[in-house]
Amino acid sequence: YIVEMHNTGRDPGCSIARARLEPGVTTRLHSVQETIERYIVIEGEGRVEVGELAPQTVQPMDVVNIPAGANQRITNTGTSDLIFLCICTPRFMPENYLDREV
Repeated sequence: YIVEMHNTGRDPGCSIARARLEPGVTTRLHSVQETIERYIVIEGEGRVEVGELAPQTVQPMDVVNIPAGANQRITNTGTSDLIFLCICTPRFMPENYLDREV
Protein backbone atom coordinates (compact mmCIF):
# COMPACT_ATOMS: atom_id res chain seq x y z
CA TYR A 1 0.00 0.00 0.00
CA ILE A 2 1.54 3.30 -1.12
CA VAL A 3 0.26 6.79 -0.37
CA GLU A 4 1.82 9.69 -2.28
CA MET A 5 2.41 12.43 0.28
CA HIS A 6 4.23 14.89 -1.98
CA ASN A 7 4.72 14.56 -5.75
CA THR A 8 4.14 17.64 -7.85
CA GLY A 9 5.61 19.34 -10.89
CA ARG A 10 5.97 22.48 -8.76
CA ASP A 11 8.71 20.63 -6.82
CA PRO A 12 10.38 18.35 -9.39
CA GLY A 13 13.43 17.77 -7.22
CA CYS A 14 11.76 15.44 -4.71
CA SER A 15 8.77 13.24 -3.96
CA ILE A 16 7.73 11.52 -0.74
CA ALA A 17 5.48 8.49 -0.34
CA ARG A 18 4.48 6.31 2.63
CA ALA A 19 4.56 2.56 2.05
CA ARG A 20 3.02 -0.18 4.19
CA LEU A 21 3.69 -3.90 3.82
CA GLU A 22 1.78 -6.53 5.75
CA PRO A 23 3.72 -9.35 7.46
CA GLY A 24 5.22 -11.83 5.00
CA VAL A 25 4.71 -9.59 1.95
CA THR A 26 7.52 -8.87 -0.53
CA THR A 27 7.38 -6.07 -3.09
CA ARG A 28 7.94 -6.96 -6.73
CA LEU A 29 11.53 -6.83 -7.92
CA HIS A 30 11.77 -3.48 -9.70
CA SER A 31 13.97 -0.52 -10.51
CA VAL A 32 13.35 3.18 -10.93
CA GLN A 33 15.34 4.75 -13.75
CA GLU A 34 16.82 8.25 -13.33
CA THR A 35 15.68 8.43 -9.69
CA ILE A 36 17.59 7.89 -6.45
CA GLU A 37 15.42 6.46 -3.69
CA ARG A 38 15.82 6.41 0.05
CA TYR A 39 13.72 4.20 2.29
CA ILE A 40 13.36 5.49 5.84
CA VAL A 41 11.94 2.76 8.08
CA ILE A 42 9.35 4.06 10.54
CA GLU A 43 7.85 0.86 12.01
CA GLY A 44 8.42 -2.87 11.78
CA GLU A 45 11.30 -4.92 10.46
CA GLY A 46 12.27 -6.28 7.11
CA ARG A 47 14.90 -7.42 4.66
CA VAL A 48 15.87 -5.19 1.74
CA GLU A 49 17.67 -6.21 -1.44
CA VAL A 50 19.43 -3.55 -3.52
CA GLY A 51 21.39 -4.33 -6.67
CA GLU A 52 24.21 -6.81 -6.14
CA LEU A 53 24.53 -6.11 -2.40
CA ALA A 54 23.78 -8.83 0.13
CA PRO A 55 20.25 -8.56 1.62
CA GLN A 56 20.19 -6.39 4.73
CA THR A 57 17.92 -6.37 7.76
CA VAL A 58 16.14 -3.07 8.40
CA GLN A 59 14.35 -1.68 11.44
CA PRO A 60 13.03 1.70 12.62
CA MET A 61 15.30 4.67 11.90
CA ASP A 62 17.31 2.79 9.25
CA VAL A 63 17.88 4.59 5.94
CA VAL A 64 18.40 2.58 2.76
CA ASN A 65 19.99 4.36 -0.21
CA ILE A 66 18.92 2.94 -3.58
CA PRO A 67 20.89 4.18 -6.60
CA ALA A 68 18.99 5.12 -9.76
CA GLY A 69 18.32 2.03 -11.88
CA ALA A 70 19.24 -0.51 -9.16
CA ASN A 71 17.05 -3.59 -8.85
CA GLN A 72 15.30 -3.58 -5.49
CA ARG A 73 12.68 -5.20 -3.29
CA ILE A 74 11.81 -5.31 0.37
CA THR A 75 10.20 -8.02 2.50
CA ASN A 76 8.33 -7.61 5.76
CA THR A 77 9.96 -10.22 8.02
CA GLY A 78 8.15 -9.10 11.16
CA THR A 79 4.80 -9.82 12.77
CA SER A 80 3.36 -6.32 12.32
CA ASP A 81 3.16 -3.91 9.38
CA LEU A 82 6.41 -2.59 7.92
CA ILE A 83 5.99 1.15 7.34
CA PHE A 84 8.58 3.27 5.57
CA LEU A 85 8.92 6.52 3.67
CA CYS A 86 10.14 6.51 0.08
CA ILE A 87 11.98 9.71 -0.74
CA CYS A 88 12.84 10.10 -4.43
CA THR A 89 15.18 12.59 -6.09
CA PRO A 90 14.24 13.78 -8.59
CA ARG A 91 10.56 13.10 -8.00
CA PHE A 92 9.04 9.70 -8.83
CA MET A 93 7.58 9.45 -12.32
CA PRO A 94 5.54 6.31 -13.17
CA GLU A 95 7.21 5.98 -16.58
CA ASN A 96 10.57 5.46 -14.81
CA TYR A 97 9.30 2.37 -12.93
CA LEU A 98 10.45 -0.95 -14.42
CA ASP A 99 8.98 -4.27 -13.21
CA ARG A 100 11.86 -6.77 -13.21
CA GLU A 101 9.65 -9.84 -12.63
CA VAL A 102 7.96 -9.90 -16.04
